[in-house]
Amino acid sequence: MTLTELRYIVTLSQERHFGRAAEKCFVSQPTLSVAVKKLEGELDIAIFERSKNAVTLTPVGETIIQQAQKVLGEARTLKELADAGKDPLNNPLKVGAIFTIGPYLFPQLVPKIHQQAPSMSLFIEESYTAVLRRQLRDGELDAIIIALPFNEPDVITRPLYEESFVVVMPKDHELSALQVIEPEMLPDQNLLLLGEGHCFRDQVIEMCPALSRENGSQVGSVTQGSSLETLKYMVATGLGITVLPESAVGNLDSNLITTRPFANPAPSRTVALAWRASFPRGKAIDLLLDTAGTCLIKH
Repeated sequence: MTLTELRYIVTLSQERHFGRAAEKCFVSQPTLSVAVKKLEGELDIAIFERSKNAVTLTPVGETIIQQAQKVLGEARTLKELADAGKDPLNNPLKVGAIFTIGPYLFPQLVPKIHQQAPSMSLFIEESYTAVLRRQLRDGELDAIIIALPFNEPDVITRPLYEESFVVVMPKDHELSALQVIEPEMLPDQNLLLLGEGHCFRDQVIEMCPALSRENGSQVGSVTQGSSLETLKYMVATGLGITVLPESAVGNLDSNLITTRPFANPAPSRTVALAWRASFPRGKAIDLLLDTAGTCLIKH
């Protein structure tokens, strides 16, 4: 039994497909298949149930995968401890962020980090909170930047900054005559929101519960967009209005679009950094905390 074989079965359990798992492990499909079969023979159990259309875990396979993830995690910790004993700012750092934070934070964060720690390369990734949570837990990422609330066992979370939400609308929109917007006004408008899976969508709906009532009295409609940037373009074409975090309202065409704040208390979100409690490179985390907290540009 080797760490490589354990990595193969964990990847296969995630992909549920031999070809995709082999590609992710950078080996041929026969190599991965033989290794998995060898491990099953050594343990004298079937970890996976195979069919023409699917690869699923057996009941005992679920337990084996959970333990394999723990073993791989401990092996990564050993490597991280060795690296930290050399120079915690002299090795790559893998950082993830949710889609509604990464495009606005990373362009400021990356050069500042490079200036202070030129030998520490940053591998950055953007994804949904649920995906980043798993990647952090499995050691694929060292730290993630998310919006609170965020709870995960054995993970430390520290706030970075707070940012308000603003309403973005066509310049000639009827709401542009107002100085501030009440959340209760949103259901009566043609509202543009992110698609399912984005936590920012959930936060907008939470601040205005009427948006989630299928049989409510709203006379407007809700249209989905794939990103905050897409929503801005959709507003510019006159499709409706949207809600954005303050950090995302830069580069607006003032000839087409205008913004209005919400009435106090204005809805907002807290952006935070999360990392495994066992992660040994404390200086790298401290640098992220100190630097990211200064990156939010007020518009």
